[in-house]
Amino acid sequence: MTRIKSFLQWLTQTKLGFFTIILVTFWLKTYVIYLTKFNLGAEGAMQNFLLFLNPLPSGLLLLGIGLFFKGRKSYWIMIAIDFVLSLWLFANILYYREFSNFLSLSIIKTSGSTADNLGKSIVGITRVTDFLAFVDIALIIFLMVSKVVKYDLRPLKLKFNLLLEGIAVLLIGVNLLMAQKDRSGLLTRTFDNSYIVKYLGINEYAVYDAFKTAQTSEQMAKANVSDLQSVKKYLKVNYVKPNSAYTGVAKGKNVLVIHLESFQQFLIGYKWKGKEVTPNLNKLYHAKNTLSFANFYNQVGQGKTSDAEMMLENSLFGLQSGSAMSSYGTSNTFESAPAILNQQGGYTTAVMHGGAGSFWNRNNAYKQFGYDYFMPLSYYENKPKYYIGYGLKDKIFFSQSIKYIERLPQPFYLKLITVTNHYPYDLDKKNQSIAKTDTGDETVDGYVQTAHYLDQAVGQLMRWMKKTGLGKNTLLVFYGDHYGISGNHHKASAELLNQDEFTNFDNLKFQRVPLMFHMKGLRGGIKKTYGGEIDVLPTLLNLLGIRNKGTIQFGHDLLSKKAPQIVAQRNGDFITPLYAKVGSTYYDTKTGEEIIQPDKKLKTELVAISNKVTTQLSLSDRVIAGNLLRFYHPKWFKKVKPQDYDYNEQKALKKLYAKNKTSLWYKNHQKSTQNKFKTDAPELEK
Repeated sequence: MTRIKSFLQWLTQTKLGFFTIILVTFWLKTYVIYLTKFNLGAEGAMQNFLLFLNPLPSGLLLLGIGLFFKGRKSYWIMIAIDFVLSLWLFANILYYREFSNFLSLSIIKTSGSTADNLGKSIVGITRVTDFLAFVDIALIIFLMVSKVVKYDLRPLKLKFNLLLEGIAVLLIGVNLLMAQKDRSGLLTRTFDNSYIVKYLGINEYAVYDAFKTAQTSEQMAKANVSDLQSVKKYLKVNYVKPNSAYTGVAKGKNVLVIHLESFQQFLIGYKWKGKEVTPNLNKLYHAKNTLSFANFYNQVGQGKTSDAEMMLENSLFGLQSGSAMSSYGTSNTFESAPAILNQQGGYTTAVMHGGAGSFWNRNNAYKQFGYDYFMPLSYYENKPKYYIGYGLKDKIFFSQSIKYIERLPQPFYLKLITVTNHYPYDLDKKNQSIAKTDTGDETVDGYVQTAHYLDQAVGQLMRWMKKTGLGKNTLLVFYGDHYGISGNHHKASAELLNQDEFTNFDNLKFQRVPLMFHMKGLRGGIKKTYGGEIDVLPTLLNLLGIRNKGTIQFGHDLLSKKAPQIVAQRNGDFITPLYAKVGSTYYDTKTGEEIIQPDKKLKTELVAISNKVTTQLSLSDRVIAGNLLRFYHPKWFKKVKPQDYDYNEQKALKKLYAKNKTSLWYKNHQKSTQNKFKTDAPELEK
């Protein structure tokens, strides 16, 4: 009893005792959060031990800084450090819940370009238990205020403090060695941030990410023309000849890309309480003049929508960490779809989006891509009832876009970015025309309502195109940019799909999104070819009859009979018609069964696919991070000069409204077609 009393006195009345309290509570709190807030997938004794251990070394190192100070200042510096570490942990809890990933320096640096409506989203995903991240601080402050903990003003010896820091560094080294032994190449070959956190810790991940960010900046500075040779060699060896039967079938046609926000493939044909969620898109998907792809996957990383756009416009992957459009969109050289179509096909190019122009750095990146026009929210009438989440409601956005679409000189390449089907899937009652699902997961249950609303908006746009005759001369491209329901909702996802369970393999299959090419006279059908967003541009260019050989593009024509059908995920996972990989586990794609003990031949084949995926992602990263396209000067392509583009509304509209004999407006006897667009949007009722 006396020993316990003496130990408690040491804990509460000495500086080293206080340090022990703050270190141990931080350590245990972090470990509990690892287990309850993140899906790190620790397997086996080694991984579970490292998961338990890894909060300790960084806590010892960082909190130990406070011991170098004298008096009361020492105590409050330790608390301040603990608060900063806890805030970092809290921020990652929220970010992980929505994006199944951890915050990166790139995302934080570019948060200004993606901050629209984030406050509402944060409130929507925050749970009371998330504040567990601060429970140790609250406890310690209580102990100090109630004077259970008393200040020890005696300074500790410098040698002792340095010894503690040395032990911390040693522990970090031991942790790293043990992690490397369990997973070879942890810091050099991983494409998944969860591995870093699982093996090394959330604070070590922050250091690793900062190092990688600095390394990327240095890589661009050091990059030279010789770095492009390995990229060109890889693309030459892996070149796939496009399907000649479809070459040029849409030559000279307008291209209208409908960006289906957060729209997953399972919604096609999905019914809730006997009602089709997406009847208009279902009809398009099965139409005889539609090329639909049943095994088309999103391949985004942290950049989400911006990654999808990067692949769509450039056939380059988004980055391992952060958003390529945000980080490199202002300065990099690109050979993008709008520039290629303008130079090779005389296309007018435009993007219309009912959200802020700065979102994902679009107002700068689109100039680098070579878009003639970018019409963000500032071009539209915006009233409180018109706006939801990240922009104008889709029906209102489409209805107001007509006056711009009809003025575009033809042929045009136009992308319309929808936003209503975006997390947190809120929709006012007047616009709700289908019931929520009843999984009990608030993040999931509103998804069918906003998806149904998006489908209705698409139907209204399609009817306008038919009435005006624009549909006869337009190739429509529908694609889903990324998942709507993340991998953190397995139980709800299983209920939606009427399954008993929802595995990691099911979640990989859940990454399927729609891809449809629709045009009058197009020989359509539902294709089972495996592909991803990286393949859209090569497929589109072949349909338009635009020569694409010799470009720096990592995708392939999806209609090619020799398409490789290896779909890389940004974290290094993959899926093919035969095999799939999630983390370190391989699956049989047809059965969904885990491949436990592959024979030597199969193991060699799986490793070869995995290496090809890693190579593809690494080379794409090299192109973007090194800005390598600045060294590439094909004769057929003229480098885009961003200073040639001005998205100032007054200047842009003056240019757009100039009389042009190829525009829909001119062909309609110089009269607007806005009256032919019919919408049931209650906000527009008089």
